[in-house]
Formats: sequence, structure tokens, C-alpha cells
Amino acid sequence: MKKLFLMAFACISMQANAQQSNPLTFSGYIETYYSYDFSNPANHEKAAFLYNHNRHNELNLNLGLLKASYNTDKIRANIGIIAGTYAQYNLAGEQGLLKNIYEANIGFKISKKNNLWFDAGIMPSHIGFESAIGKDAWNLTRSLLAENSPYYESGARLSYTSRNEKWFLAALVLNGWQRIQRVHGNQTPAFGTQLTFKPNSEITINWSSYIGNEQPDSLQRWRYFNNLYTQWQVHKKLGVIVGFDYGIEQKAYKSTSYNKWLTPVLIARYAANDKLVVAARAEYYQDKNGVIITTGTVNGFQTFGYSLNLDYTVVNNLIWRIESRYLRSKDKIFADKNHNSYLTSALCFSF
Repeated sequence: MKKLFLMAFACISMQANAQQSNPLTFSGYIETYYSYDFSNPANHEKAAFLYNHNRHNELNLNLGLLKASYNTDKIRANIGIIAGTYAQYNLAGEQGLLKNIYEANIGFKISKKNNLWFDAGIMPSHIGFESAIGKDAWNLTRSLLAENSPYYESGARLSYTSRNEKWFLAALVLNGWQRIQRVHGNQTPAFGTQLTFKPNSEITINWSSYIGNEQPDSLQRWRYFNNLYTQWQVHKKLGVIVGFDYGIEQKAYKSTSYNKWLTPVLIARYAANDKLVVAARAEYYQDKNGVIITTGTVNGFQTFGYSLNLDYTVVNNLIWRIESRYLRSKDKIFADKNHNSYLTSALCFSF
């Protein structure tokens, strides 16, 4: 009897260890929303430079994500399938089923001694501090900076993390600026870099860059872009993010003149308690020549933005969010006005 008990206990222990060491995990994320655009667009679409929560006066799905991940000491892989208005508008230029891919990548560890990895496939962007996963962003809506730089990228990445985990370095070869498939007639690879420094658990300093041509090779215009940000947890209740993007692009094929765009952003977040968090954002986006945002107006896109949002954690994996946002532009780009307001609410569920 004692032997049977020991054998049964051993089997249970083996099953528990197998479950604990299972490299395959599954997760999901659902974000539903309602947003009201005070310019009241008849087609229910907000301004063309907004890609998240961009349907007016509708109860809608911004992002539904199902993800599978496989992780061992030597191999890692991820695949994520998405639906929602994020996918509809951000991946509008991709073909067929590619519109429903959040990520699909495989990586392997190159060095036995060092944390050096090679990854290839469709990956979240190496640029910026905001992703498509709303619950991880400090504000309900994405900043103008995030909305108009890549959320995803396709290519290969070589990355290194230092042993003390304070430094992260990456070099990338990409298909283009937020592209899975290349522009027709473009055979030129794009390149990216990322350098992240975390001196302690409260501070993150990041610099990401991008170099590429977004036109057919016969019309080649090189784009050079830099993203800088610092995230600082000043106090256990107060955090601050300061970000700045600066880019230039050739005005014409082989031109020595460049169009430029820039965007600074400041975000502060305060946790009143374990359930209630308040965040405020101030931002500015300047793109006079329409490199990224085309308006067809005299002064191009020159817009200030302010937002205030409230997050309430209903339970650990469910967050209710509400945000008020105001944008003011130099030209009349909002239904014959130079300013506009939005009110947005969302439910964010993860498992």
C-alpha cells in the first residue's frame, strides 16, 4: 500500500512539474469601446490620422487578440491573431489574411554564454512606448506620436540583453515603415536600431531609429527617423513619460533637401489607490510638408493635443477607462474647424 501511495505521489509530482515547465502558453486581450467625435462625421470615421478607437458614435471592438507563445532557453516563437477596428485601419495596406496577424515570429538563442537572440517574422514595432495593447498604455487613446509611427514591423532582429539586464541593444533589417509586404517596385531594405538603458527599476531611457525608402526605387526618397523617450516612476503613485520624435525625408529622388516632422509628448500618471488611476497628456505634432500626415492645407499638420483619462480596475483582469481629448490645429482640418473634441470609453479584458 505504501509503494502504491509513493508511486501515485510520484506521478502527480511529475505531472505538476510538466505543467510548470510547459513552454507553450496562451493569452488573450479584448478591448471594446464607444467614442463620440464632436465634429459628428456622417461616415462615422474620425480624422484619418487616428487609427485606434476611430469609429464615431458606435459600440465597437478596437482589438481582439488571441496569442500563443512558445519559450525555452534556446527557442521562442509567438503567433497572434487579431480582429477589430485597429486591424481594419492599421493593416489596411496588407493583403488578405495578413490583415489579421498581430505577430508571427520565431527566434533562437545564438550564444550559450550571452543573452544574444536572432528573431525573424512579423513583430511589434521597436519604436515608441505605446503598443496596440490598450491596457499597457497610460492613456486610453494613443498619442499622435504613436498613431503616426509603426505599431508593427516585418523583418529580422539581432538583440542583446546585458547580464545585469540594464542594457538592451537591437539591430533590425525590415521590409519598410509598418509593412509586411513591400511597396511595389521597392527592392531596398530598411534598417532599424534600438538602445534601452534601465539604470534601476524606476527609470527607462530608450532611443530607437529607422532608415528606409518608402517609395519605388525609381522614386527613391530616404527617410531618417529617431524616437527618444524616458519613463520615470518618480514615486510609487506618480509616473512620468517624456517622448520626442524627429524625422526627415528627401523632398525628391536624389535631392539634398529634406522635409522634416517632429512631435514632443508629456504624460503624467497618478495612482490614487490600487483601483483608481488618473493620467494626463500634452502633445504637439508638426508636419508642415505632409510627410506622414497630409492635410492639403497651407500650413500642413501643426496640432496641439490635450487629454485626461480615468482608469478603474473592476477586477484584476478587467479595466474600465474613460478619456476626454481635445485637439487644436493651425488650419481648419476638423470639418471646417481648427479644433475638435472626443469623448471615449473602453473596457479592457485580458487573460
